[in-house]
Amino acid sequence: MSGADRQRSARERLAEERRRHAQKQRRMRALMIGLGALVIVAVVVVIAVYLAQKKGSNAYTGALAPATRQADGSILMAKPGANAPKLEVFEDFQCPICKEFEKSSGNTLKRLAAESKVNVVYYTIWLFKQQPEPIRGNSQRAANAALCAPADKWIQYHDKIYENQPAEGSNGFSNKDLIGWAKELGFDTPAFDHCVKGLQKQSQLDQMTNYAEQTRKVTGTPTVFLNGKSLDLNSTLNPKKLQKAILAAQPMEISPSASAGAPKSPSATPTK
Repeated sequence: MSGADRQRSARERLAEERRRHAQKQRRMRALMIGLGALVIVAVVVVIAVYLAQKKGSNAYTGALAPATRQADGSILMAKPGANAPKLEVFEDFQCPICKEFEKSSGNTLKRLAAESKVNVVYYTIWLFKQQPEPIRGNSQRAANAALCAPADKWIQYHDKIYENQPAEGSNGFSNKDLIGWAKELGFDTPAFDHCVKGLQKQSQLDQMTNYAEQTRKVTGTPTVFLNGKSLDLNSTLNPKKLQKAILAAQPMEISPSASAGAPKSPSATPTK
């Protein structure tokens, strides 16, 4: 090999080495950029989780006010002898806005009831009885199961059902699930199982639903009455506005209801 050939070969090797070095640097830059993007994403996720936890830090975690079942099947959550405004909640477990109401304002009601600042009456009704399946059946099974549940476990069961609300139009609230959640909460019994599977509270559910629609003129859920007057949805879904309205209301005596169709002490005619 001539001197010229050796010199050309050396130049070629040097150029190849430079090319490989440049490729390596480009790969390193791309890797660093990718790692930087991952770090940014991770930081964003951590911040989001922190903010979510901070937002939920105001959730009520104290003891619940006692829950008692009234003659019509409704649940009264109130401290014994509490001289407080009366808040009535008409809801359907299949209703997405009802789930949103529970998510946004449920803890506020629990806290105020535990502080003897409000007496809450829950009416779980079968609003979607005229809807096609699976919405109709989902609503019916969940409401019946809630009526089967013991009063002292009702609030926890109520929350568990909403946590597992099926997407609108999809199958859900199967008997197996409804019984399984009762087992998780420690009140699964043969009597409860038979009550759920046999829709044994259907008659009471029909009475409560008729009372809501015919007597109280409930046309949608959630419908919330404060001392007999209907609250607008904006106030219902805003826990600060809801609390303000409750604290500004006058105390109202709670009288046990005789039946869903004819309570002993009916509330004032609601206004829309």
